[in-house]
Amino acid sequence: MPWSNQSGGGGWKGGGNGPWGQPPRGPQGGGGNEPPDLEELLRRGQDKIRHLLPGGGRPGSGEPTGLLTALPLIAVAAVGFWLYQSIYVVQPDQVGVELFFGKVKPELNEPGIHFAFWPVEQVETPAILKENQEVLGGGAGGGADSIMLSGDQNLVSVEFSVLWRIADPVKYLFRVADPPEIVRKVSESVMREVVGRTRADEFRTTGREAAQTAVRERVQQTLDAYDAGISITAVNVTRADPPLEVQDAFGEVQRAQQDQDKFKQDAQAYANKRLGEARGEASQIREGALGYRDQVIAEATGGAQRFTSVYEQYIKAPDITRERIYLETMEGVLSKTNKVLLDSGSTQGVLPYLPLPEIGRPTTPSSTGAAQ
Repeated sequence: MPWSNQSGGGGWKGGGNGPWGQPPRGPQGGGGNEPPDLEELLRRGQDKIRHLLPGGGRPGSGEPTGLLTALPLIAVAAVGFWLYQSIYVVQPDQVGVELFFGKVKPELNEPGIHFAFWPVEQVETPAILKENQEVLGGGAGGGADSIMLSGDQNLVSVEFSVLWRIADPVKYLFRVADPPEIVRKVSESVMREVVGRTRADEFRTTGREAAQTAVRERVQQTLDAYDAGISITAVNVTRADPPLEVQDAFGEVQRAQQDQDKFKQDAQAYANKRLGEARGEASQIREGALGYRDQVIAEATGGAQRFTSVYEQYIKAPDITRERIYLETMEGVLSKTNKVLLDSGSTQGVLPYLPLPEIGRPTTPSSTGAAQ
């Protein structure tokens, strides 16, 4: 820093001594603009350091050194730090796992305040009630890790989440190095395996629920084989779409499939309608045939019974029965013919002209009135 040459005393700017606690000295020991003596500054620093070191005080003075004065404070600070390291709190969703020289104690500490003799004992407090979530699939836009090959050689962009909890805190802490990363790697591997055994359209639609269940069970089996102490609670497939590059083409295919399903449903409805009508007509014809059969059977039965009754009367009076049958037969035959019978005695040898076609015609009321 510059010295002030404008002050009357010629000292440090603003008056007083210089920055090292003494006024600047000139060539004759008086005031001046020269820098302070470096040897004097070093000597003063050494004296201050000696007061802080054991035995650094003046011999025979009987005054306590700076270190001895600070020993109680240092001891209190050390005890406070030791208590801070030894007393710990287990939260309601946690469990305390104590280690004695790195060896796990068999008992687990419940939520609350506990004491561990630090540094001989150490404590881990894993959250066993917390439900952790791992999201895989590269986000909403998809990514390289979300593209999976299905069983029918199609690509599917899959995004899913895995929910898990700590089942065994000791295994969770000491069996695997990075449990969340293990869950992610195992889940992604199993999901690729399940997708590789399933058709793309089935995985995206009807087979999603079965795929989620299969992935959860397979991941749990793998983690149990690793003895990781982790329980998989759920696997949720949030997105299973074609890659962005071919989504338009897949959309066209889906619309075509929907149209195809609609046409099939319309054809099935028409087929059901025609089938119902055909079944109704067949039932009507069948009922008509059954009715005709019953009618013929009834007529035959009636004819047989009539013949039997006539035969019984014929046995009793054959001549009368034959004459009655003859008259009934002639009545039935002649009633259906257009014949005119003339008595030969009434003509007296003259052949009269009879308009036989006119006689055979039925008379109407108009023609009868005109004749009158």
